[in-house]
Amino acid sequence: MLPKARNGSQILTRELDGEFIVYDKRRHRAHCLNPTVAALWQLCDGQTSISDLTAAQSRSFGLAEEERVTHLGLRQLARARLLEEHRMYLEISNGLTRRAIGRHLSLAGATAALLPLVTTIIAPTSAMAQSCLANGIPCATSAQCCSGCCNSGSGKCVGMGNCLP
Repeated sequence: MLPKARNGSQILTRELDGEFIVYDKRRHRAHCLNPTVAALWQLCDGQTSISDLTAAQSRSFGLAEEERVTHLGLRQLARARLLEEHRMYLEISNGLTRRAIGRHLSLAGATAALLPLVTTIIAPTSAMAQSCLANGIPCATSAQCCSGCCNSGSGKCVGMGNCLP
């Protein structure tokens, strides 16, 4: 099976200040793809072979045709679940690391900045991003209060000086 990028209504993409951002609405994850892995992801159409992906990356970024770099990128995309059939690519480059490949490529004059890199953060849902409660507002736990103190006697957020266990 040839690598195919996930797309559709659950995936949003934006280019922002030279970085490529992919947001997975289903998993509430934002992924920042460096230019090397962004180009790889965009070429994963389910019809392009790994050797053709490697050749395209070599032409675009001036890298030696090194399939291990492509495998590393596919593995990172699979970990981020940005590929259809992602499980298949999790093991394809087992044992390869950015450090090991970077060490190998540095002998050939390539820079580590060209190695594929996916950085992922969990994006909070609107419920998760809710603000804390001000003093005087009913609460159930101290974690809900901006002051960090929910008075068990009154059941309201209070300042630290009025905090009773």
